[in-house]
Amino acid sequence: MVVDEIILNGKSYAKHNVRELDRIADAVDSWQRAIYDFLKNWFDDSETIVVHTSGSTGKPKDIQLTKNAMRNSARMTNAFFGLNETSTALLCLPANYIAGKMMMVRAIEGKFNLITVEPKANPFENLQQAIDFTAITPYQLLHSLEEIKRLEIKKMIVGGAKINSETAAAVQQFSTAIYETYGMTETYSHIALRAVNGHEKSDFFQILKGISIRKNENDCLCIKAPHLLSDEISTNDIVELIDDEQFKIVGRFDNIINSGGIKINPETIEQKLEKLISFPYFISSKPDNVLGNKVILVIQSSPLTPKFEAELIKAIDISLEKYERPKEIIYISQFCYSDTNKLLKAETLRKI
Repeated sequence: MVVDEIILNGKSYAKHNVRELDRIADAVDSWQRAIYDFLKNWFDDSETIVVHTSGSTGKPKDIQLTKNAMRNSARMTNAFFGLNETSTALLCLPANYIAGKMMMVRAIEGKFNLITVEPKANPFENLQQAIDFTAITPYQLLHSLEEIKRLEIKKMIVGGAKINSETAAAVQQFSTAIYETYGMTETYSHIALRAVNGHEKSDFFQILKGISIRKNENDCLCIKAPHLLSDEISTNDIVELIDDEQFKIVGRFDNIINSGGIKINPETIEQKLEKLISFPYFISSKPDNVLGNKVILVIQSSPLTPKFEAELIKAIDISLEKYERPKEIIYISQFCYSDTNKLLKAETLRKI
């Protein structure tokens, strides 16, 4: 029989006293309320948890995950990072999404103290104590660099989106070991990690114990994880397999642009433009009578002056192959983002 309890901010909660958290939650839509709602569900007699997907790569949806597989995922992460009852971790992600929920399951399985703070751009600004482990988004990492540099945080995972090269360069001398994650709601959070800094720094994701991978006919990653999933998952992530345990993300199969018969990977173009554009941006396409689809550059900004736009186009032409060059630049005042600050490209494009 499984006896669950969690230590939040130094106090133990289990089925018999979880309602004490209800009094702490000060508003129906507060971040504390989301923690309480999850734990109330976790401590009940059901075998599943309903989790919301972010909608960053498709329409948001609710899926059911089994508590047993969530436990297995948590044990996998705890083992990799050496987390146990002597550890202290920080929850600074929304508890209504998989990443926040899994932080709590890791604390339950590892029997360690979990400090909770409001999920915001810089969740570390009022933190004073040492932390062994936490999970954040690239958006939070970007807005917390000075605090992370100052604080004693041993290990950190960053997920939900890719860490850009500028942010990665900024953390190279940090004492905190920072890992980028690969995973999705359907895989119960991450199934692979990439060291961003430190002596283990790598360009490749390393799968965790119990995971196996392969490529399908579209060069997309397929994942087997018997302790998490009954069936193999086929993703839309185009990958380069280094060996049976390491891979590199090349792009998304569903983002590939067929322009004049040439297949163009927008992620490759975006990477080449990183040092040229200081505003948020992405590459997409629009229907075109001649090419079928034409490459477009979408920038979160008011329109540039003709002079600055001409300079940008000149720099772009130097950096990109002829077929990669955007045929149009579109300016949007504000991109659409999910609750966890993932860029929602489809919703943003609907504003055009």
